[in-house]
Order: sequence, then structure tokens, then C-alpha cells
Amino acid sequence: MRKLVCAVFLVFGASVAHAADPAEGLWKTRPDDNGNFGHVQIAPCGKALCGTLVKAFDGAGKPVESANVGRRIVWDMVPYGNGRYDDGKVYSPDRDKTYNAEMRLNGNSLTVKGCVLGICRDGGSWTRVK
Repeated sequence: MRKLVCAVFLVFGASVAHAADPAEGLWKTRPDDNGNFGHVQIAPCGKALCGTLVKAFDGAGKPVESANVGRRIVWDMVPYGNGRYDDGKVYSPDRDKTYNAEMRLNGNSLTVKGCVLGICRDGGSWTRVK
């Protein structure tokens, strides 16, 4: 009986320790200034979240080759609860700039915003890819 209780505790404890953050998953970015968009995979990186561009698309939704596929687009996003992520960075391929960033999660919508030298850019709402 004691072994069974220990085994149940270990399984339950492991599942709690590895619970996914609600922002983890695959996200479709809003179209950039050129009409292109991408799929960004958000996953843990240390105690924060990071996002890597895994696929790029043209304005018609056709997959295209991009030198940015495989590049980290979001990094160091610290979860603060209630769908708030701050203290991170976001890279904008269409402007070749890195911004201090924040994200807000609301259901299947992830709002991304970044600022550099007091100039802010709304990255728009990204939608979860199912």
C-alpha cells in the first residue's frame, strides 16, 4: 500500500510540475506591413516563454521560404498570471527591429506589443492555430 501511495504521489506531482502555460502552443501572427504572416511556436525557455517562427506565409496564405524560419521571435516573456506576460523581447522581421515587449492572453487571442526608444508598435492579435 505504501508503494502505491508513493507511486500515485510521484505521478500526480510530476503532472503538476509540468503543467503547460496557457500561452504555449502554435500561434498565427497578424499580417506584417507586406501582408506576410507566420506561425510562431510558443514554449517554455527557463522560467519564461519564448517563441520560434516555424513557418512563413505570403498574403494569400501560401507557404513561403523565409530566412527567419527557425529564428526566435519572442523571448524572455515572464508569466505574471491572469494572461499577462512582460519583461520580454519581440523581433519584427519586416522591420528588422527588436522591441521590449509584453503579451496579453485572452482565450485563443494573444495580443503582442513592443516598444523601442519610446516608439511603440502594436503587434496585433495573434490567433491560436488548432
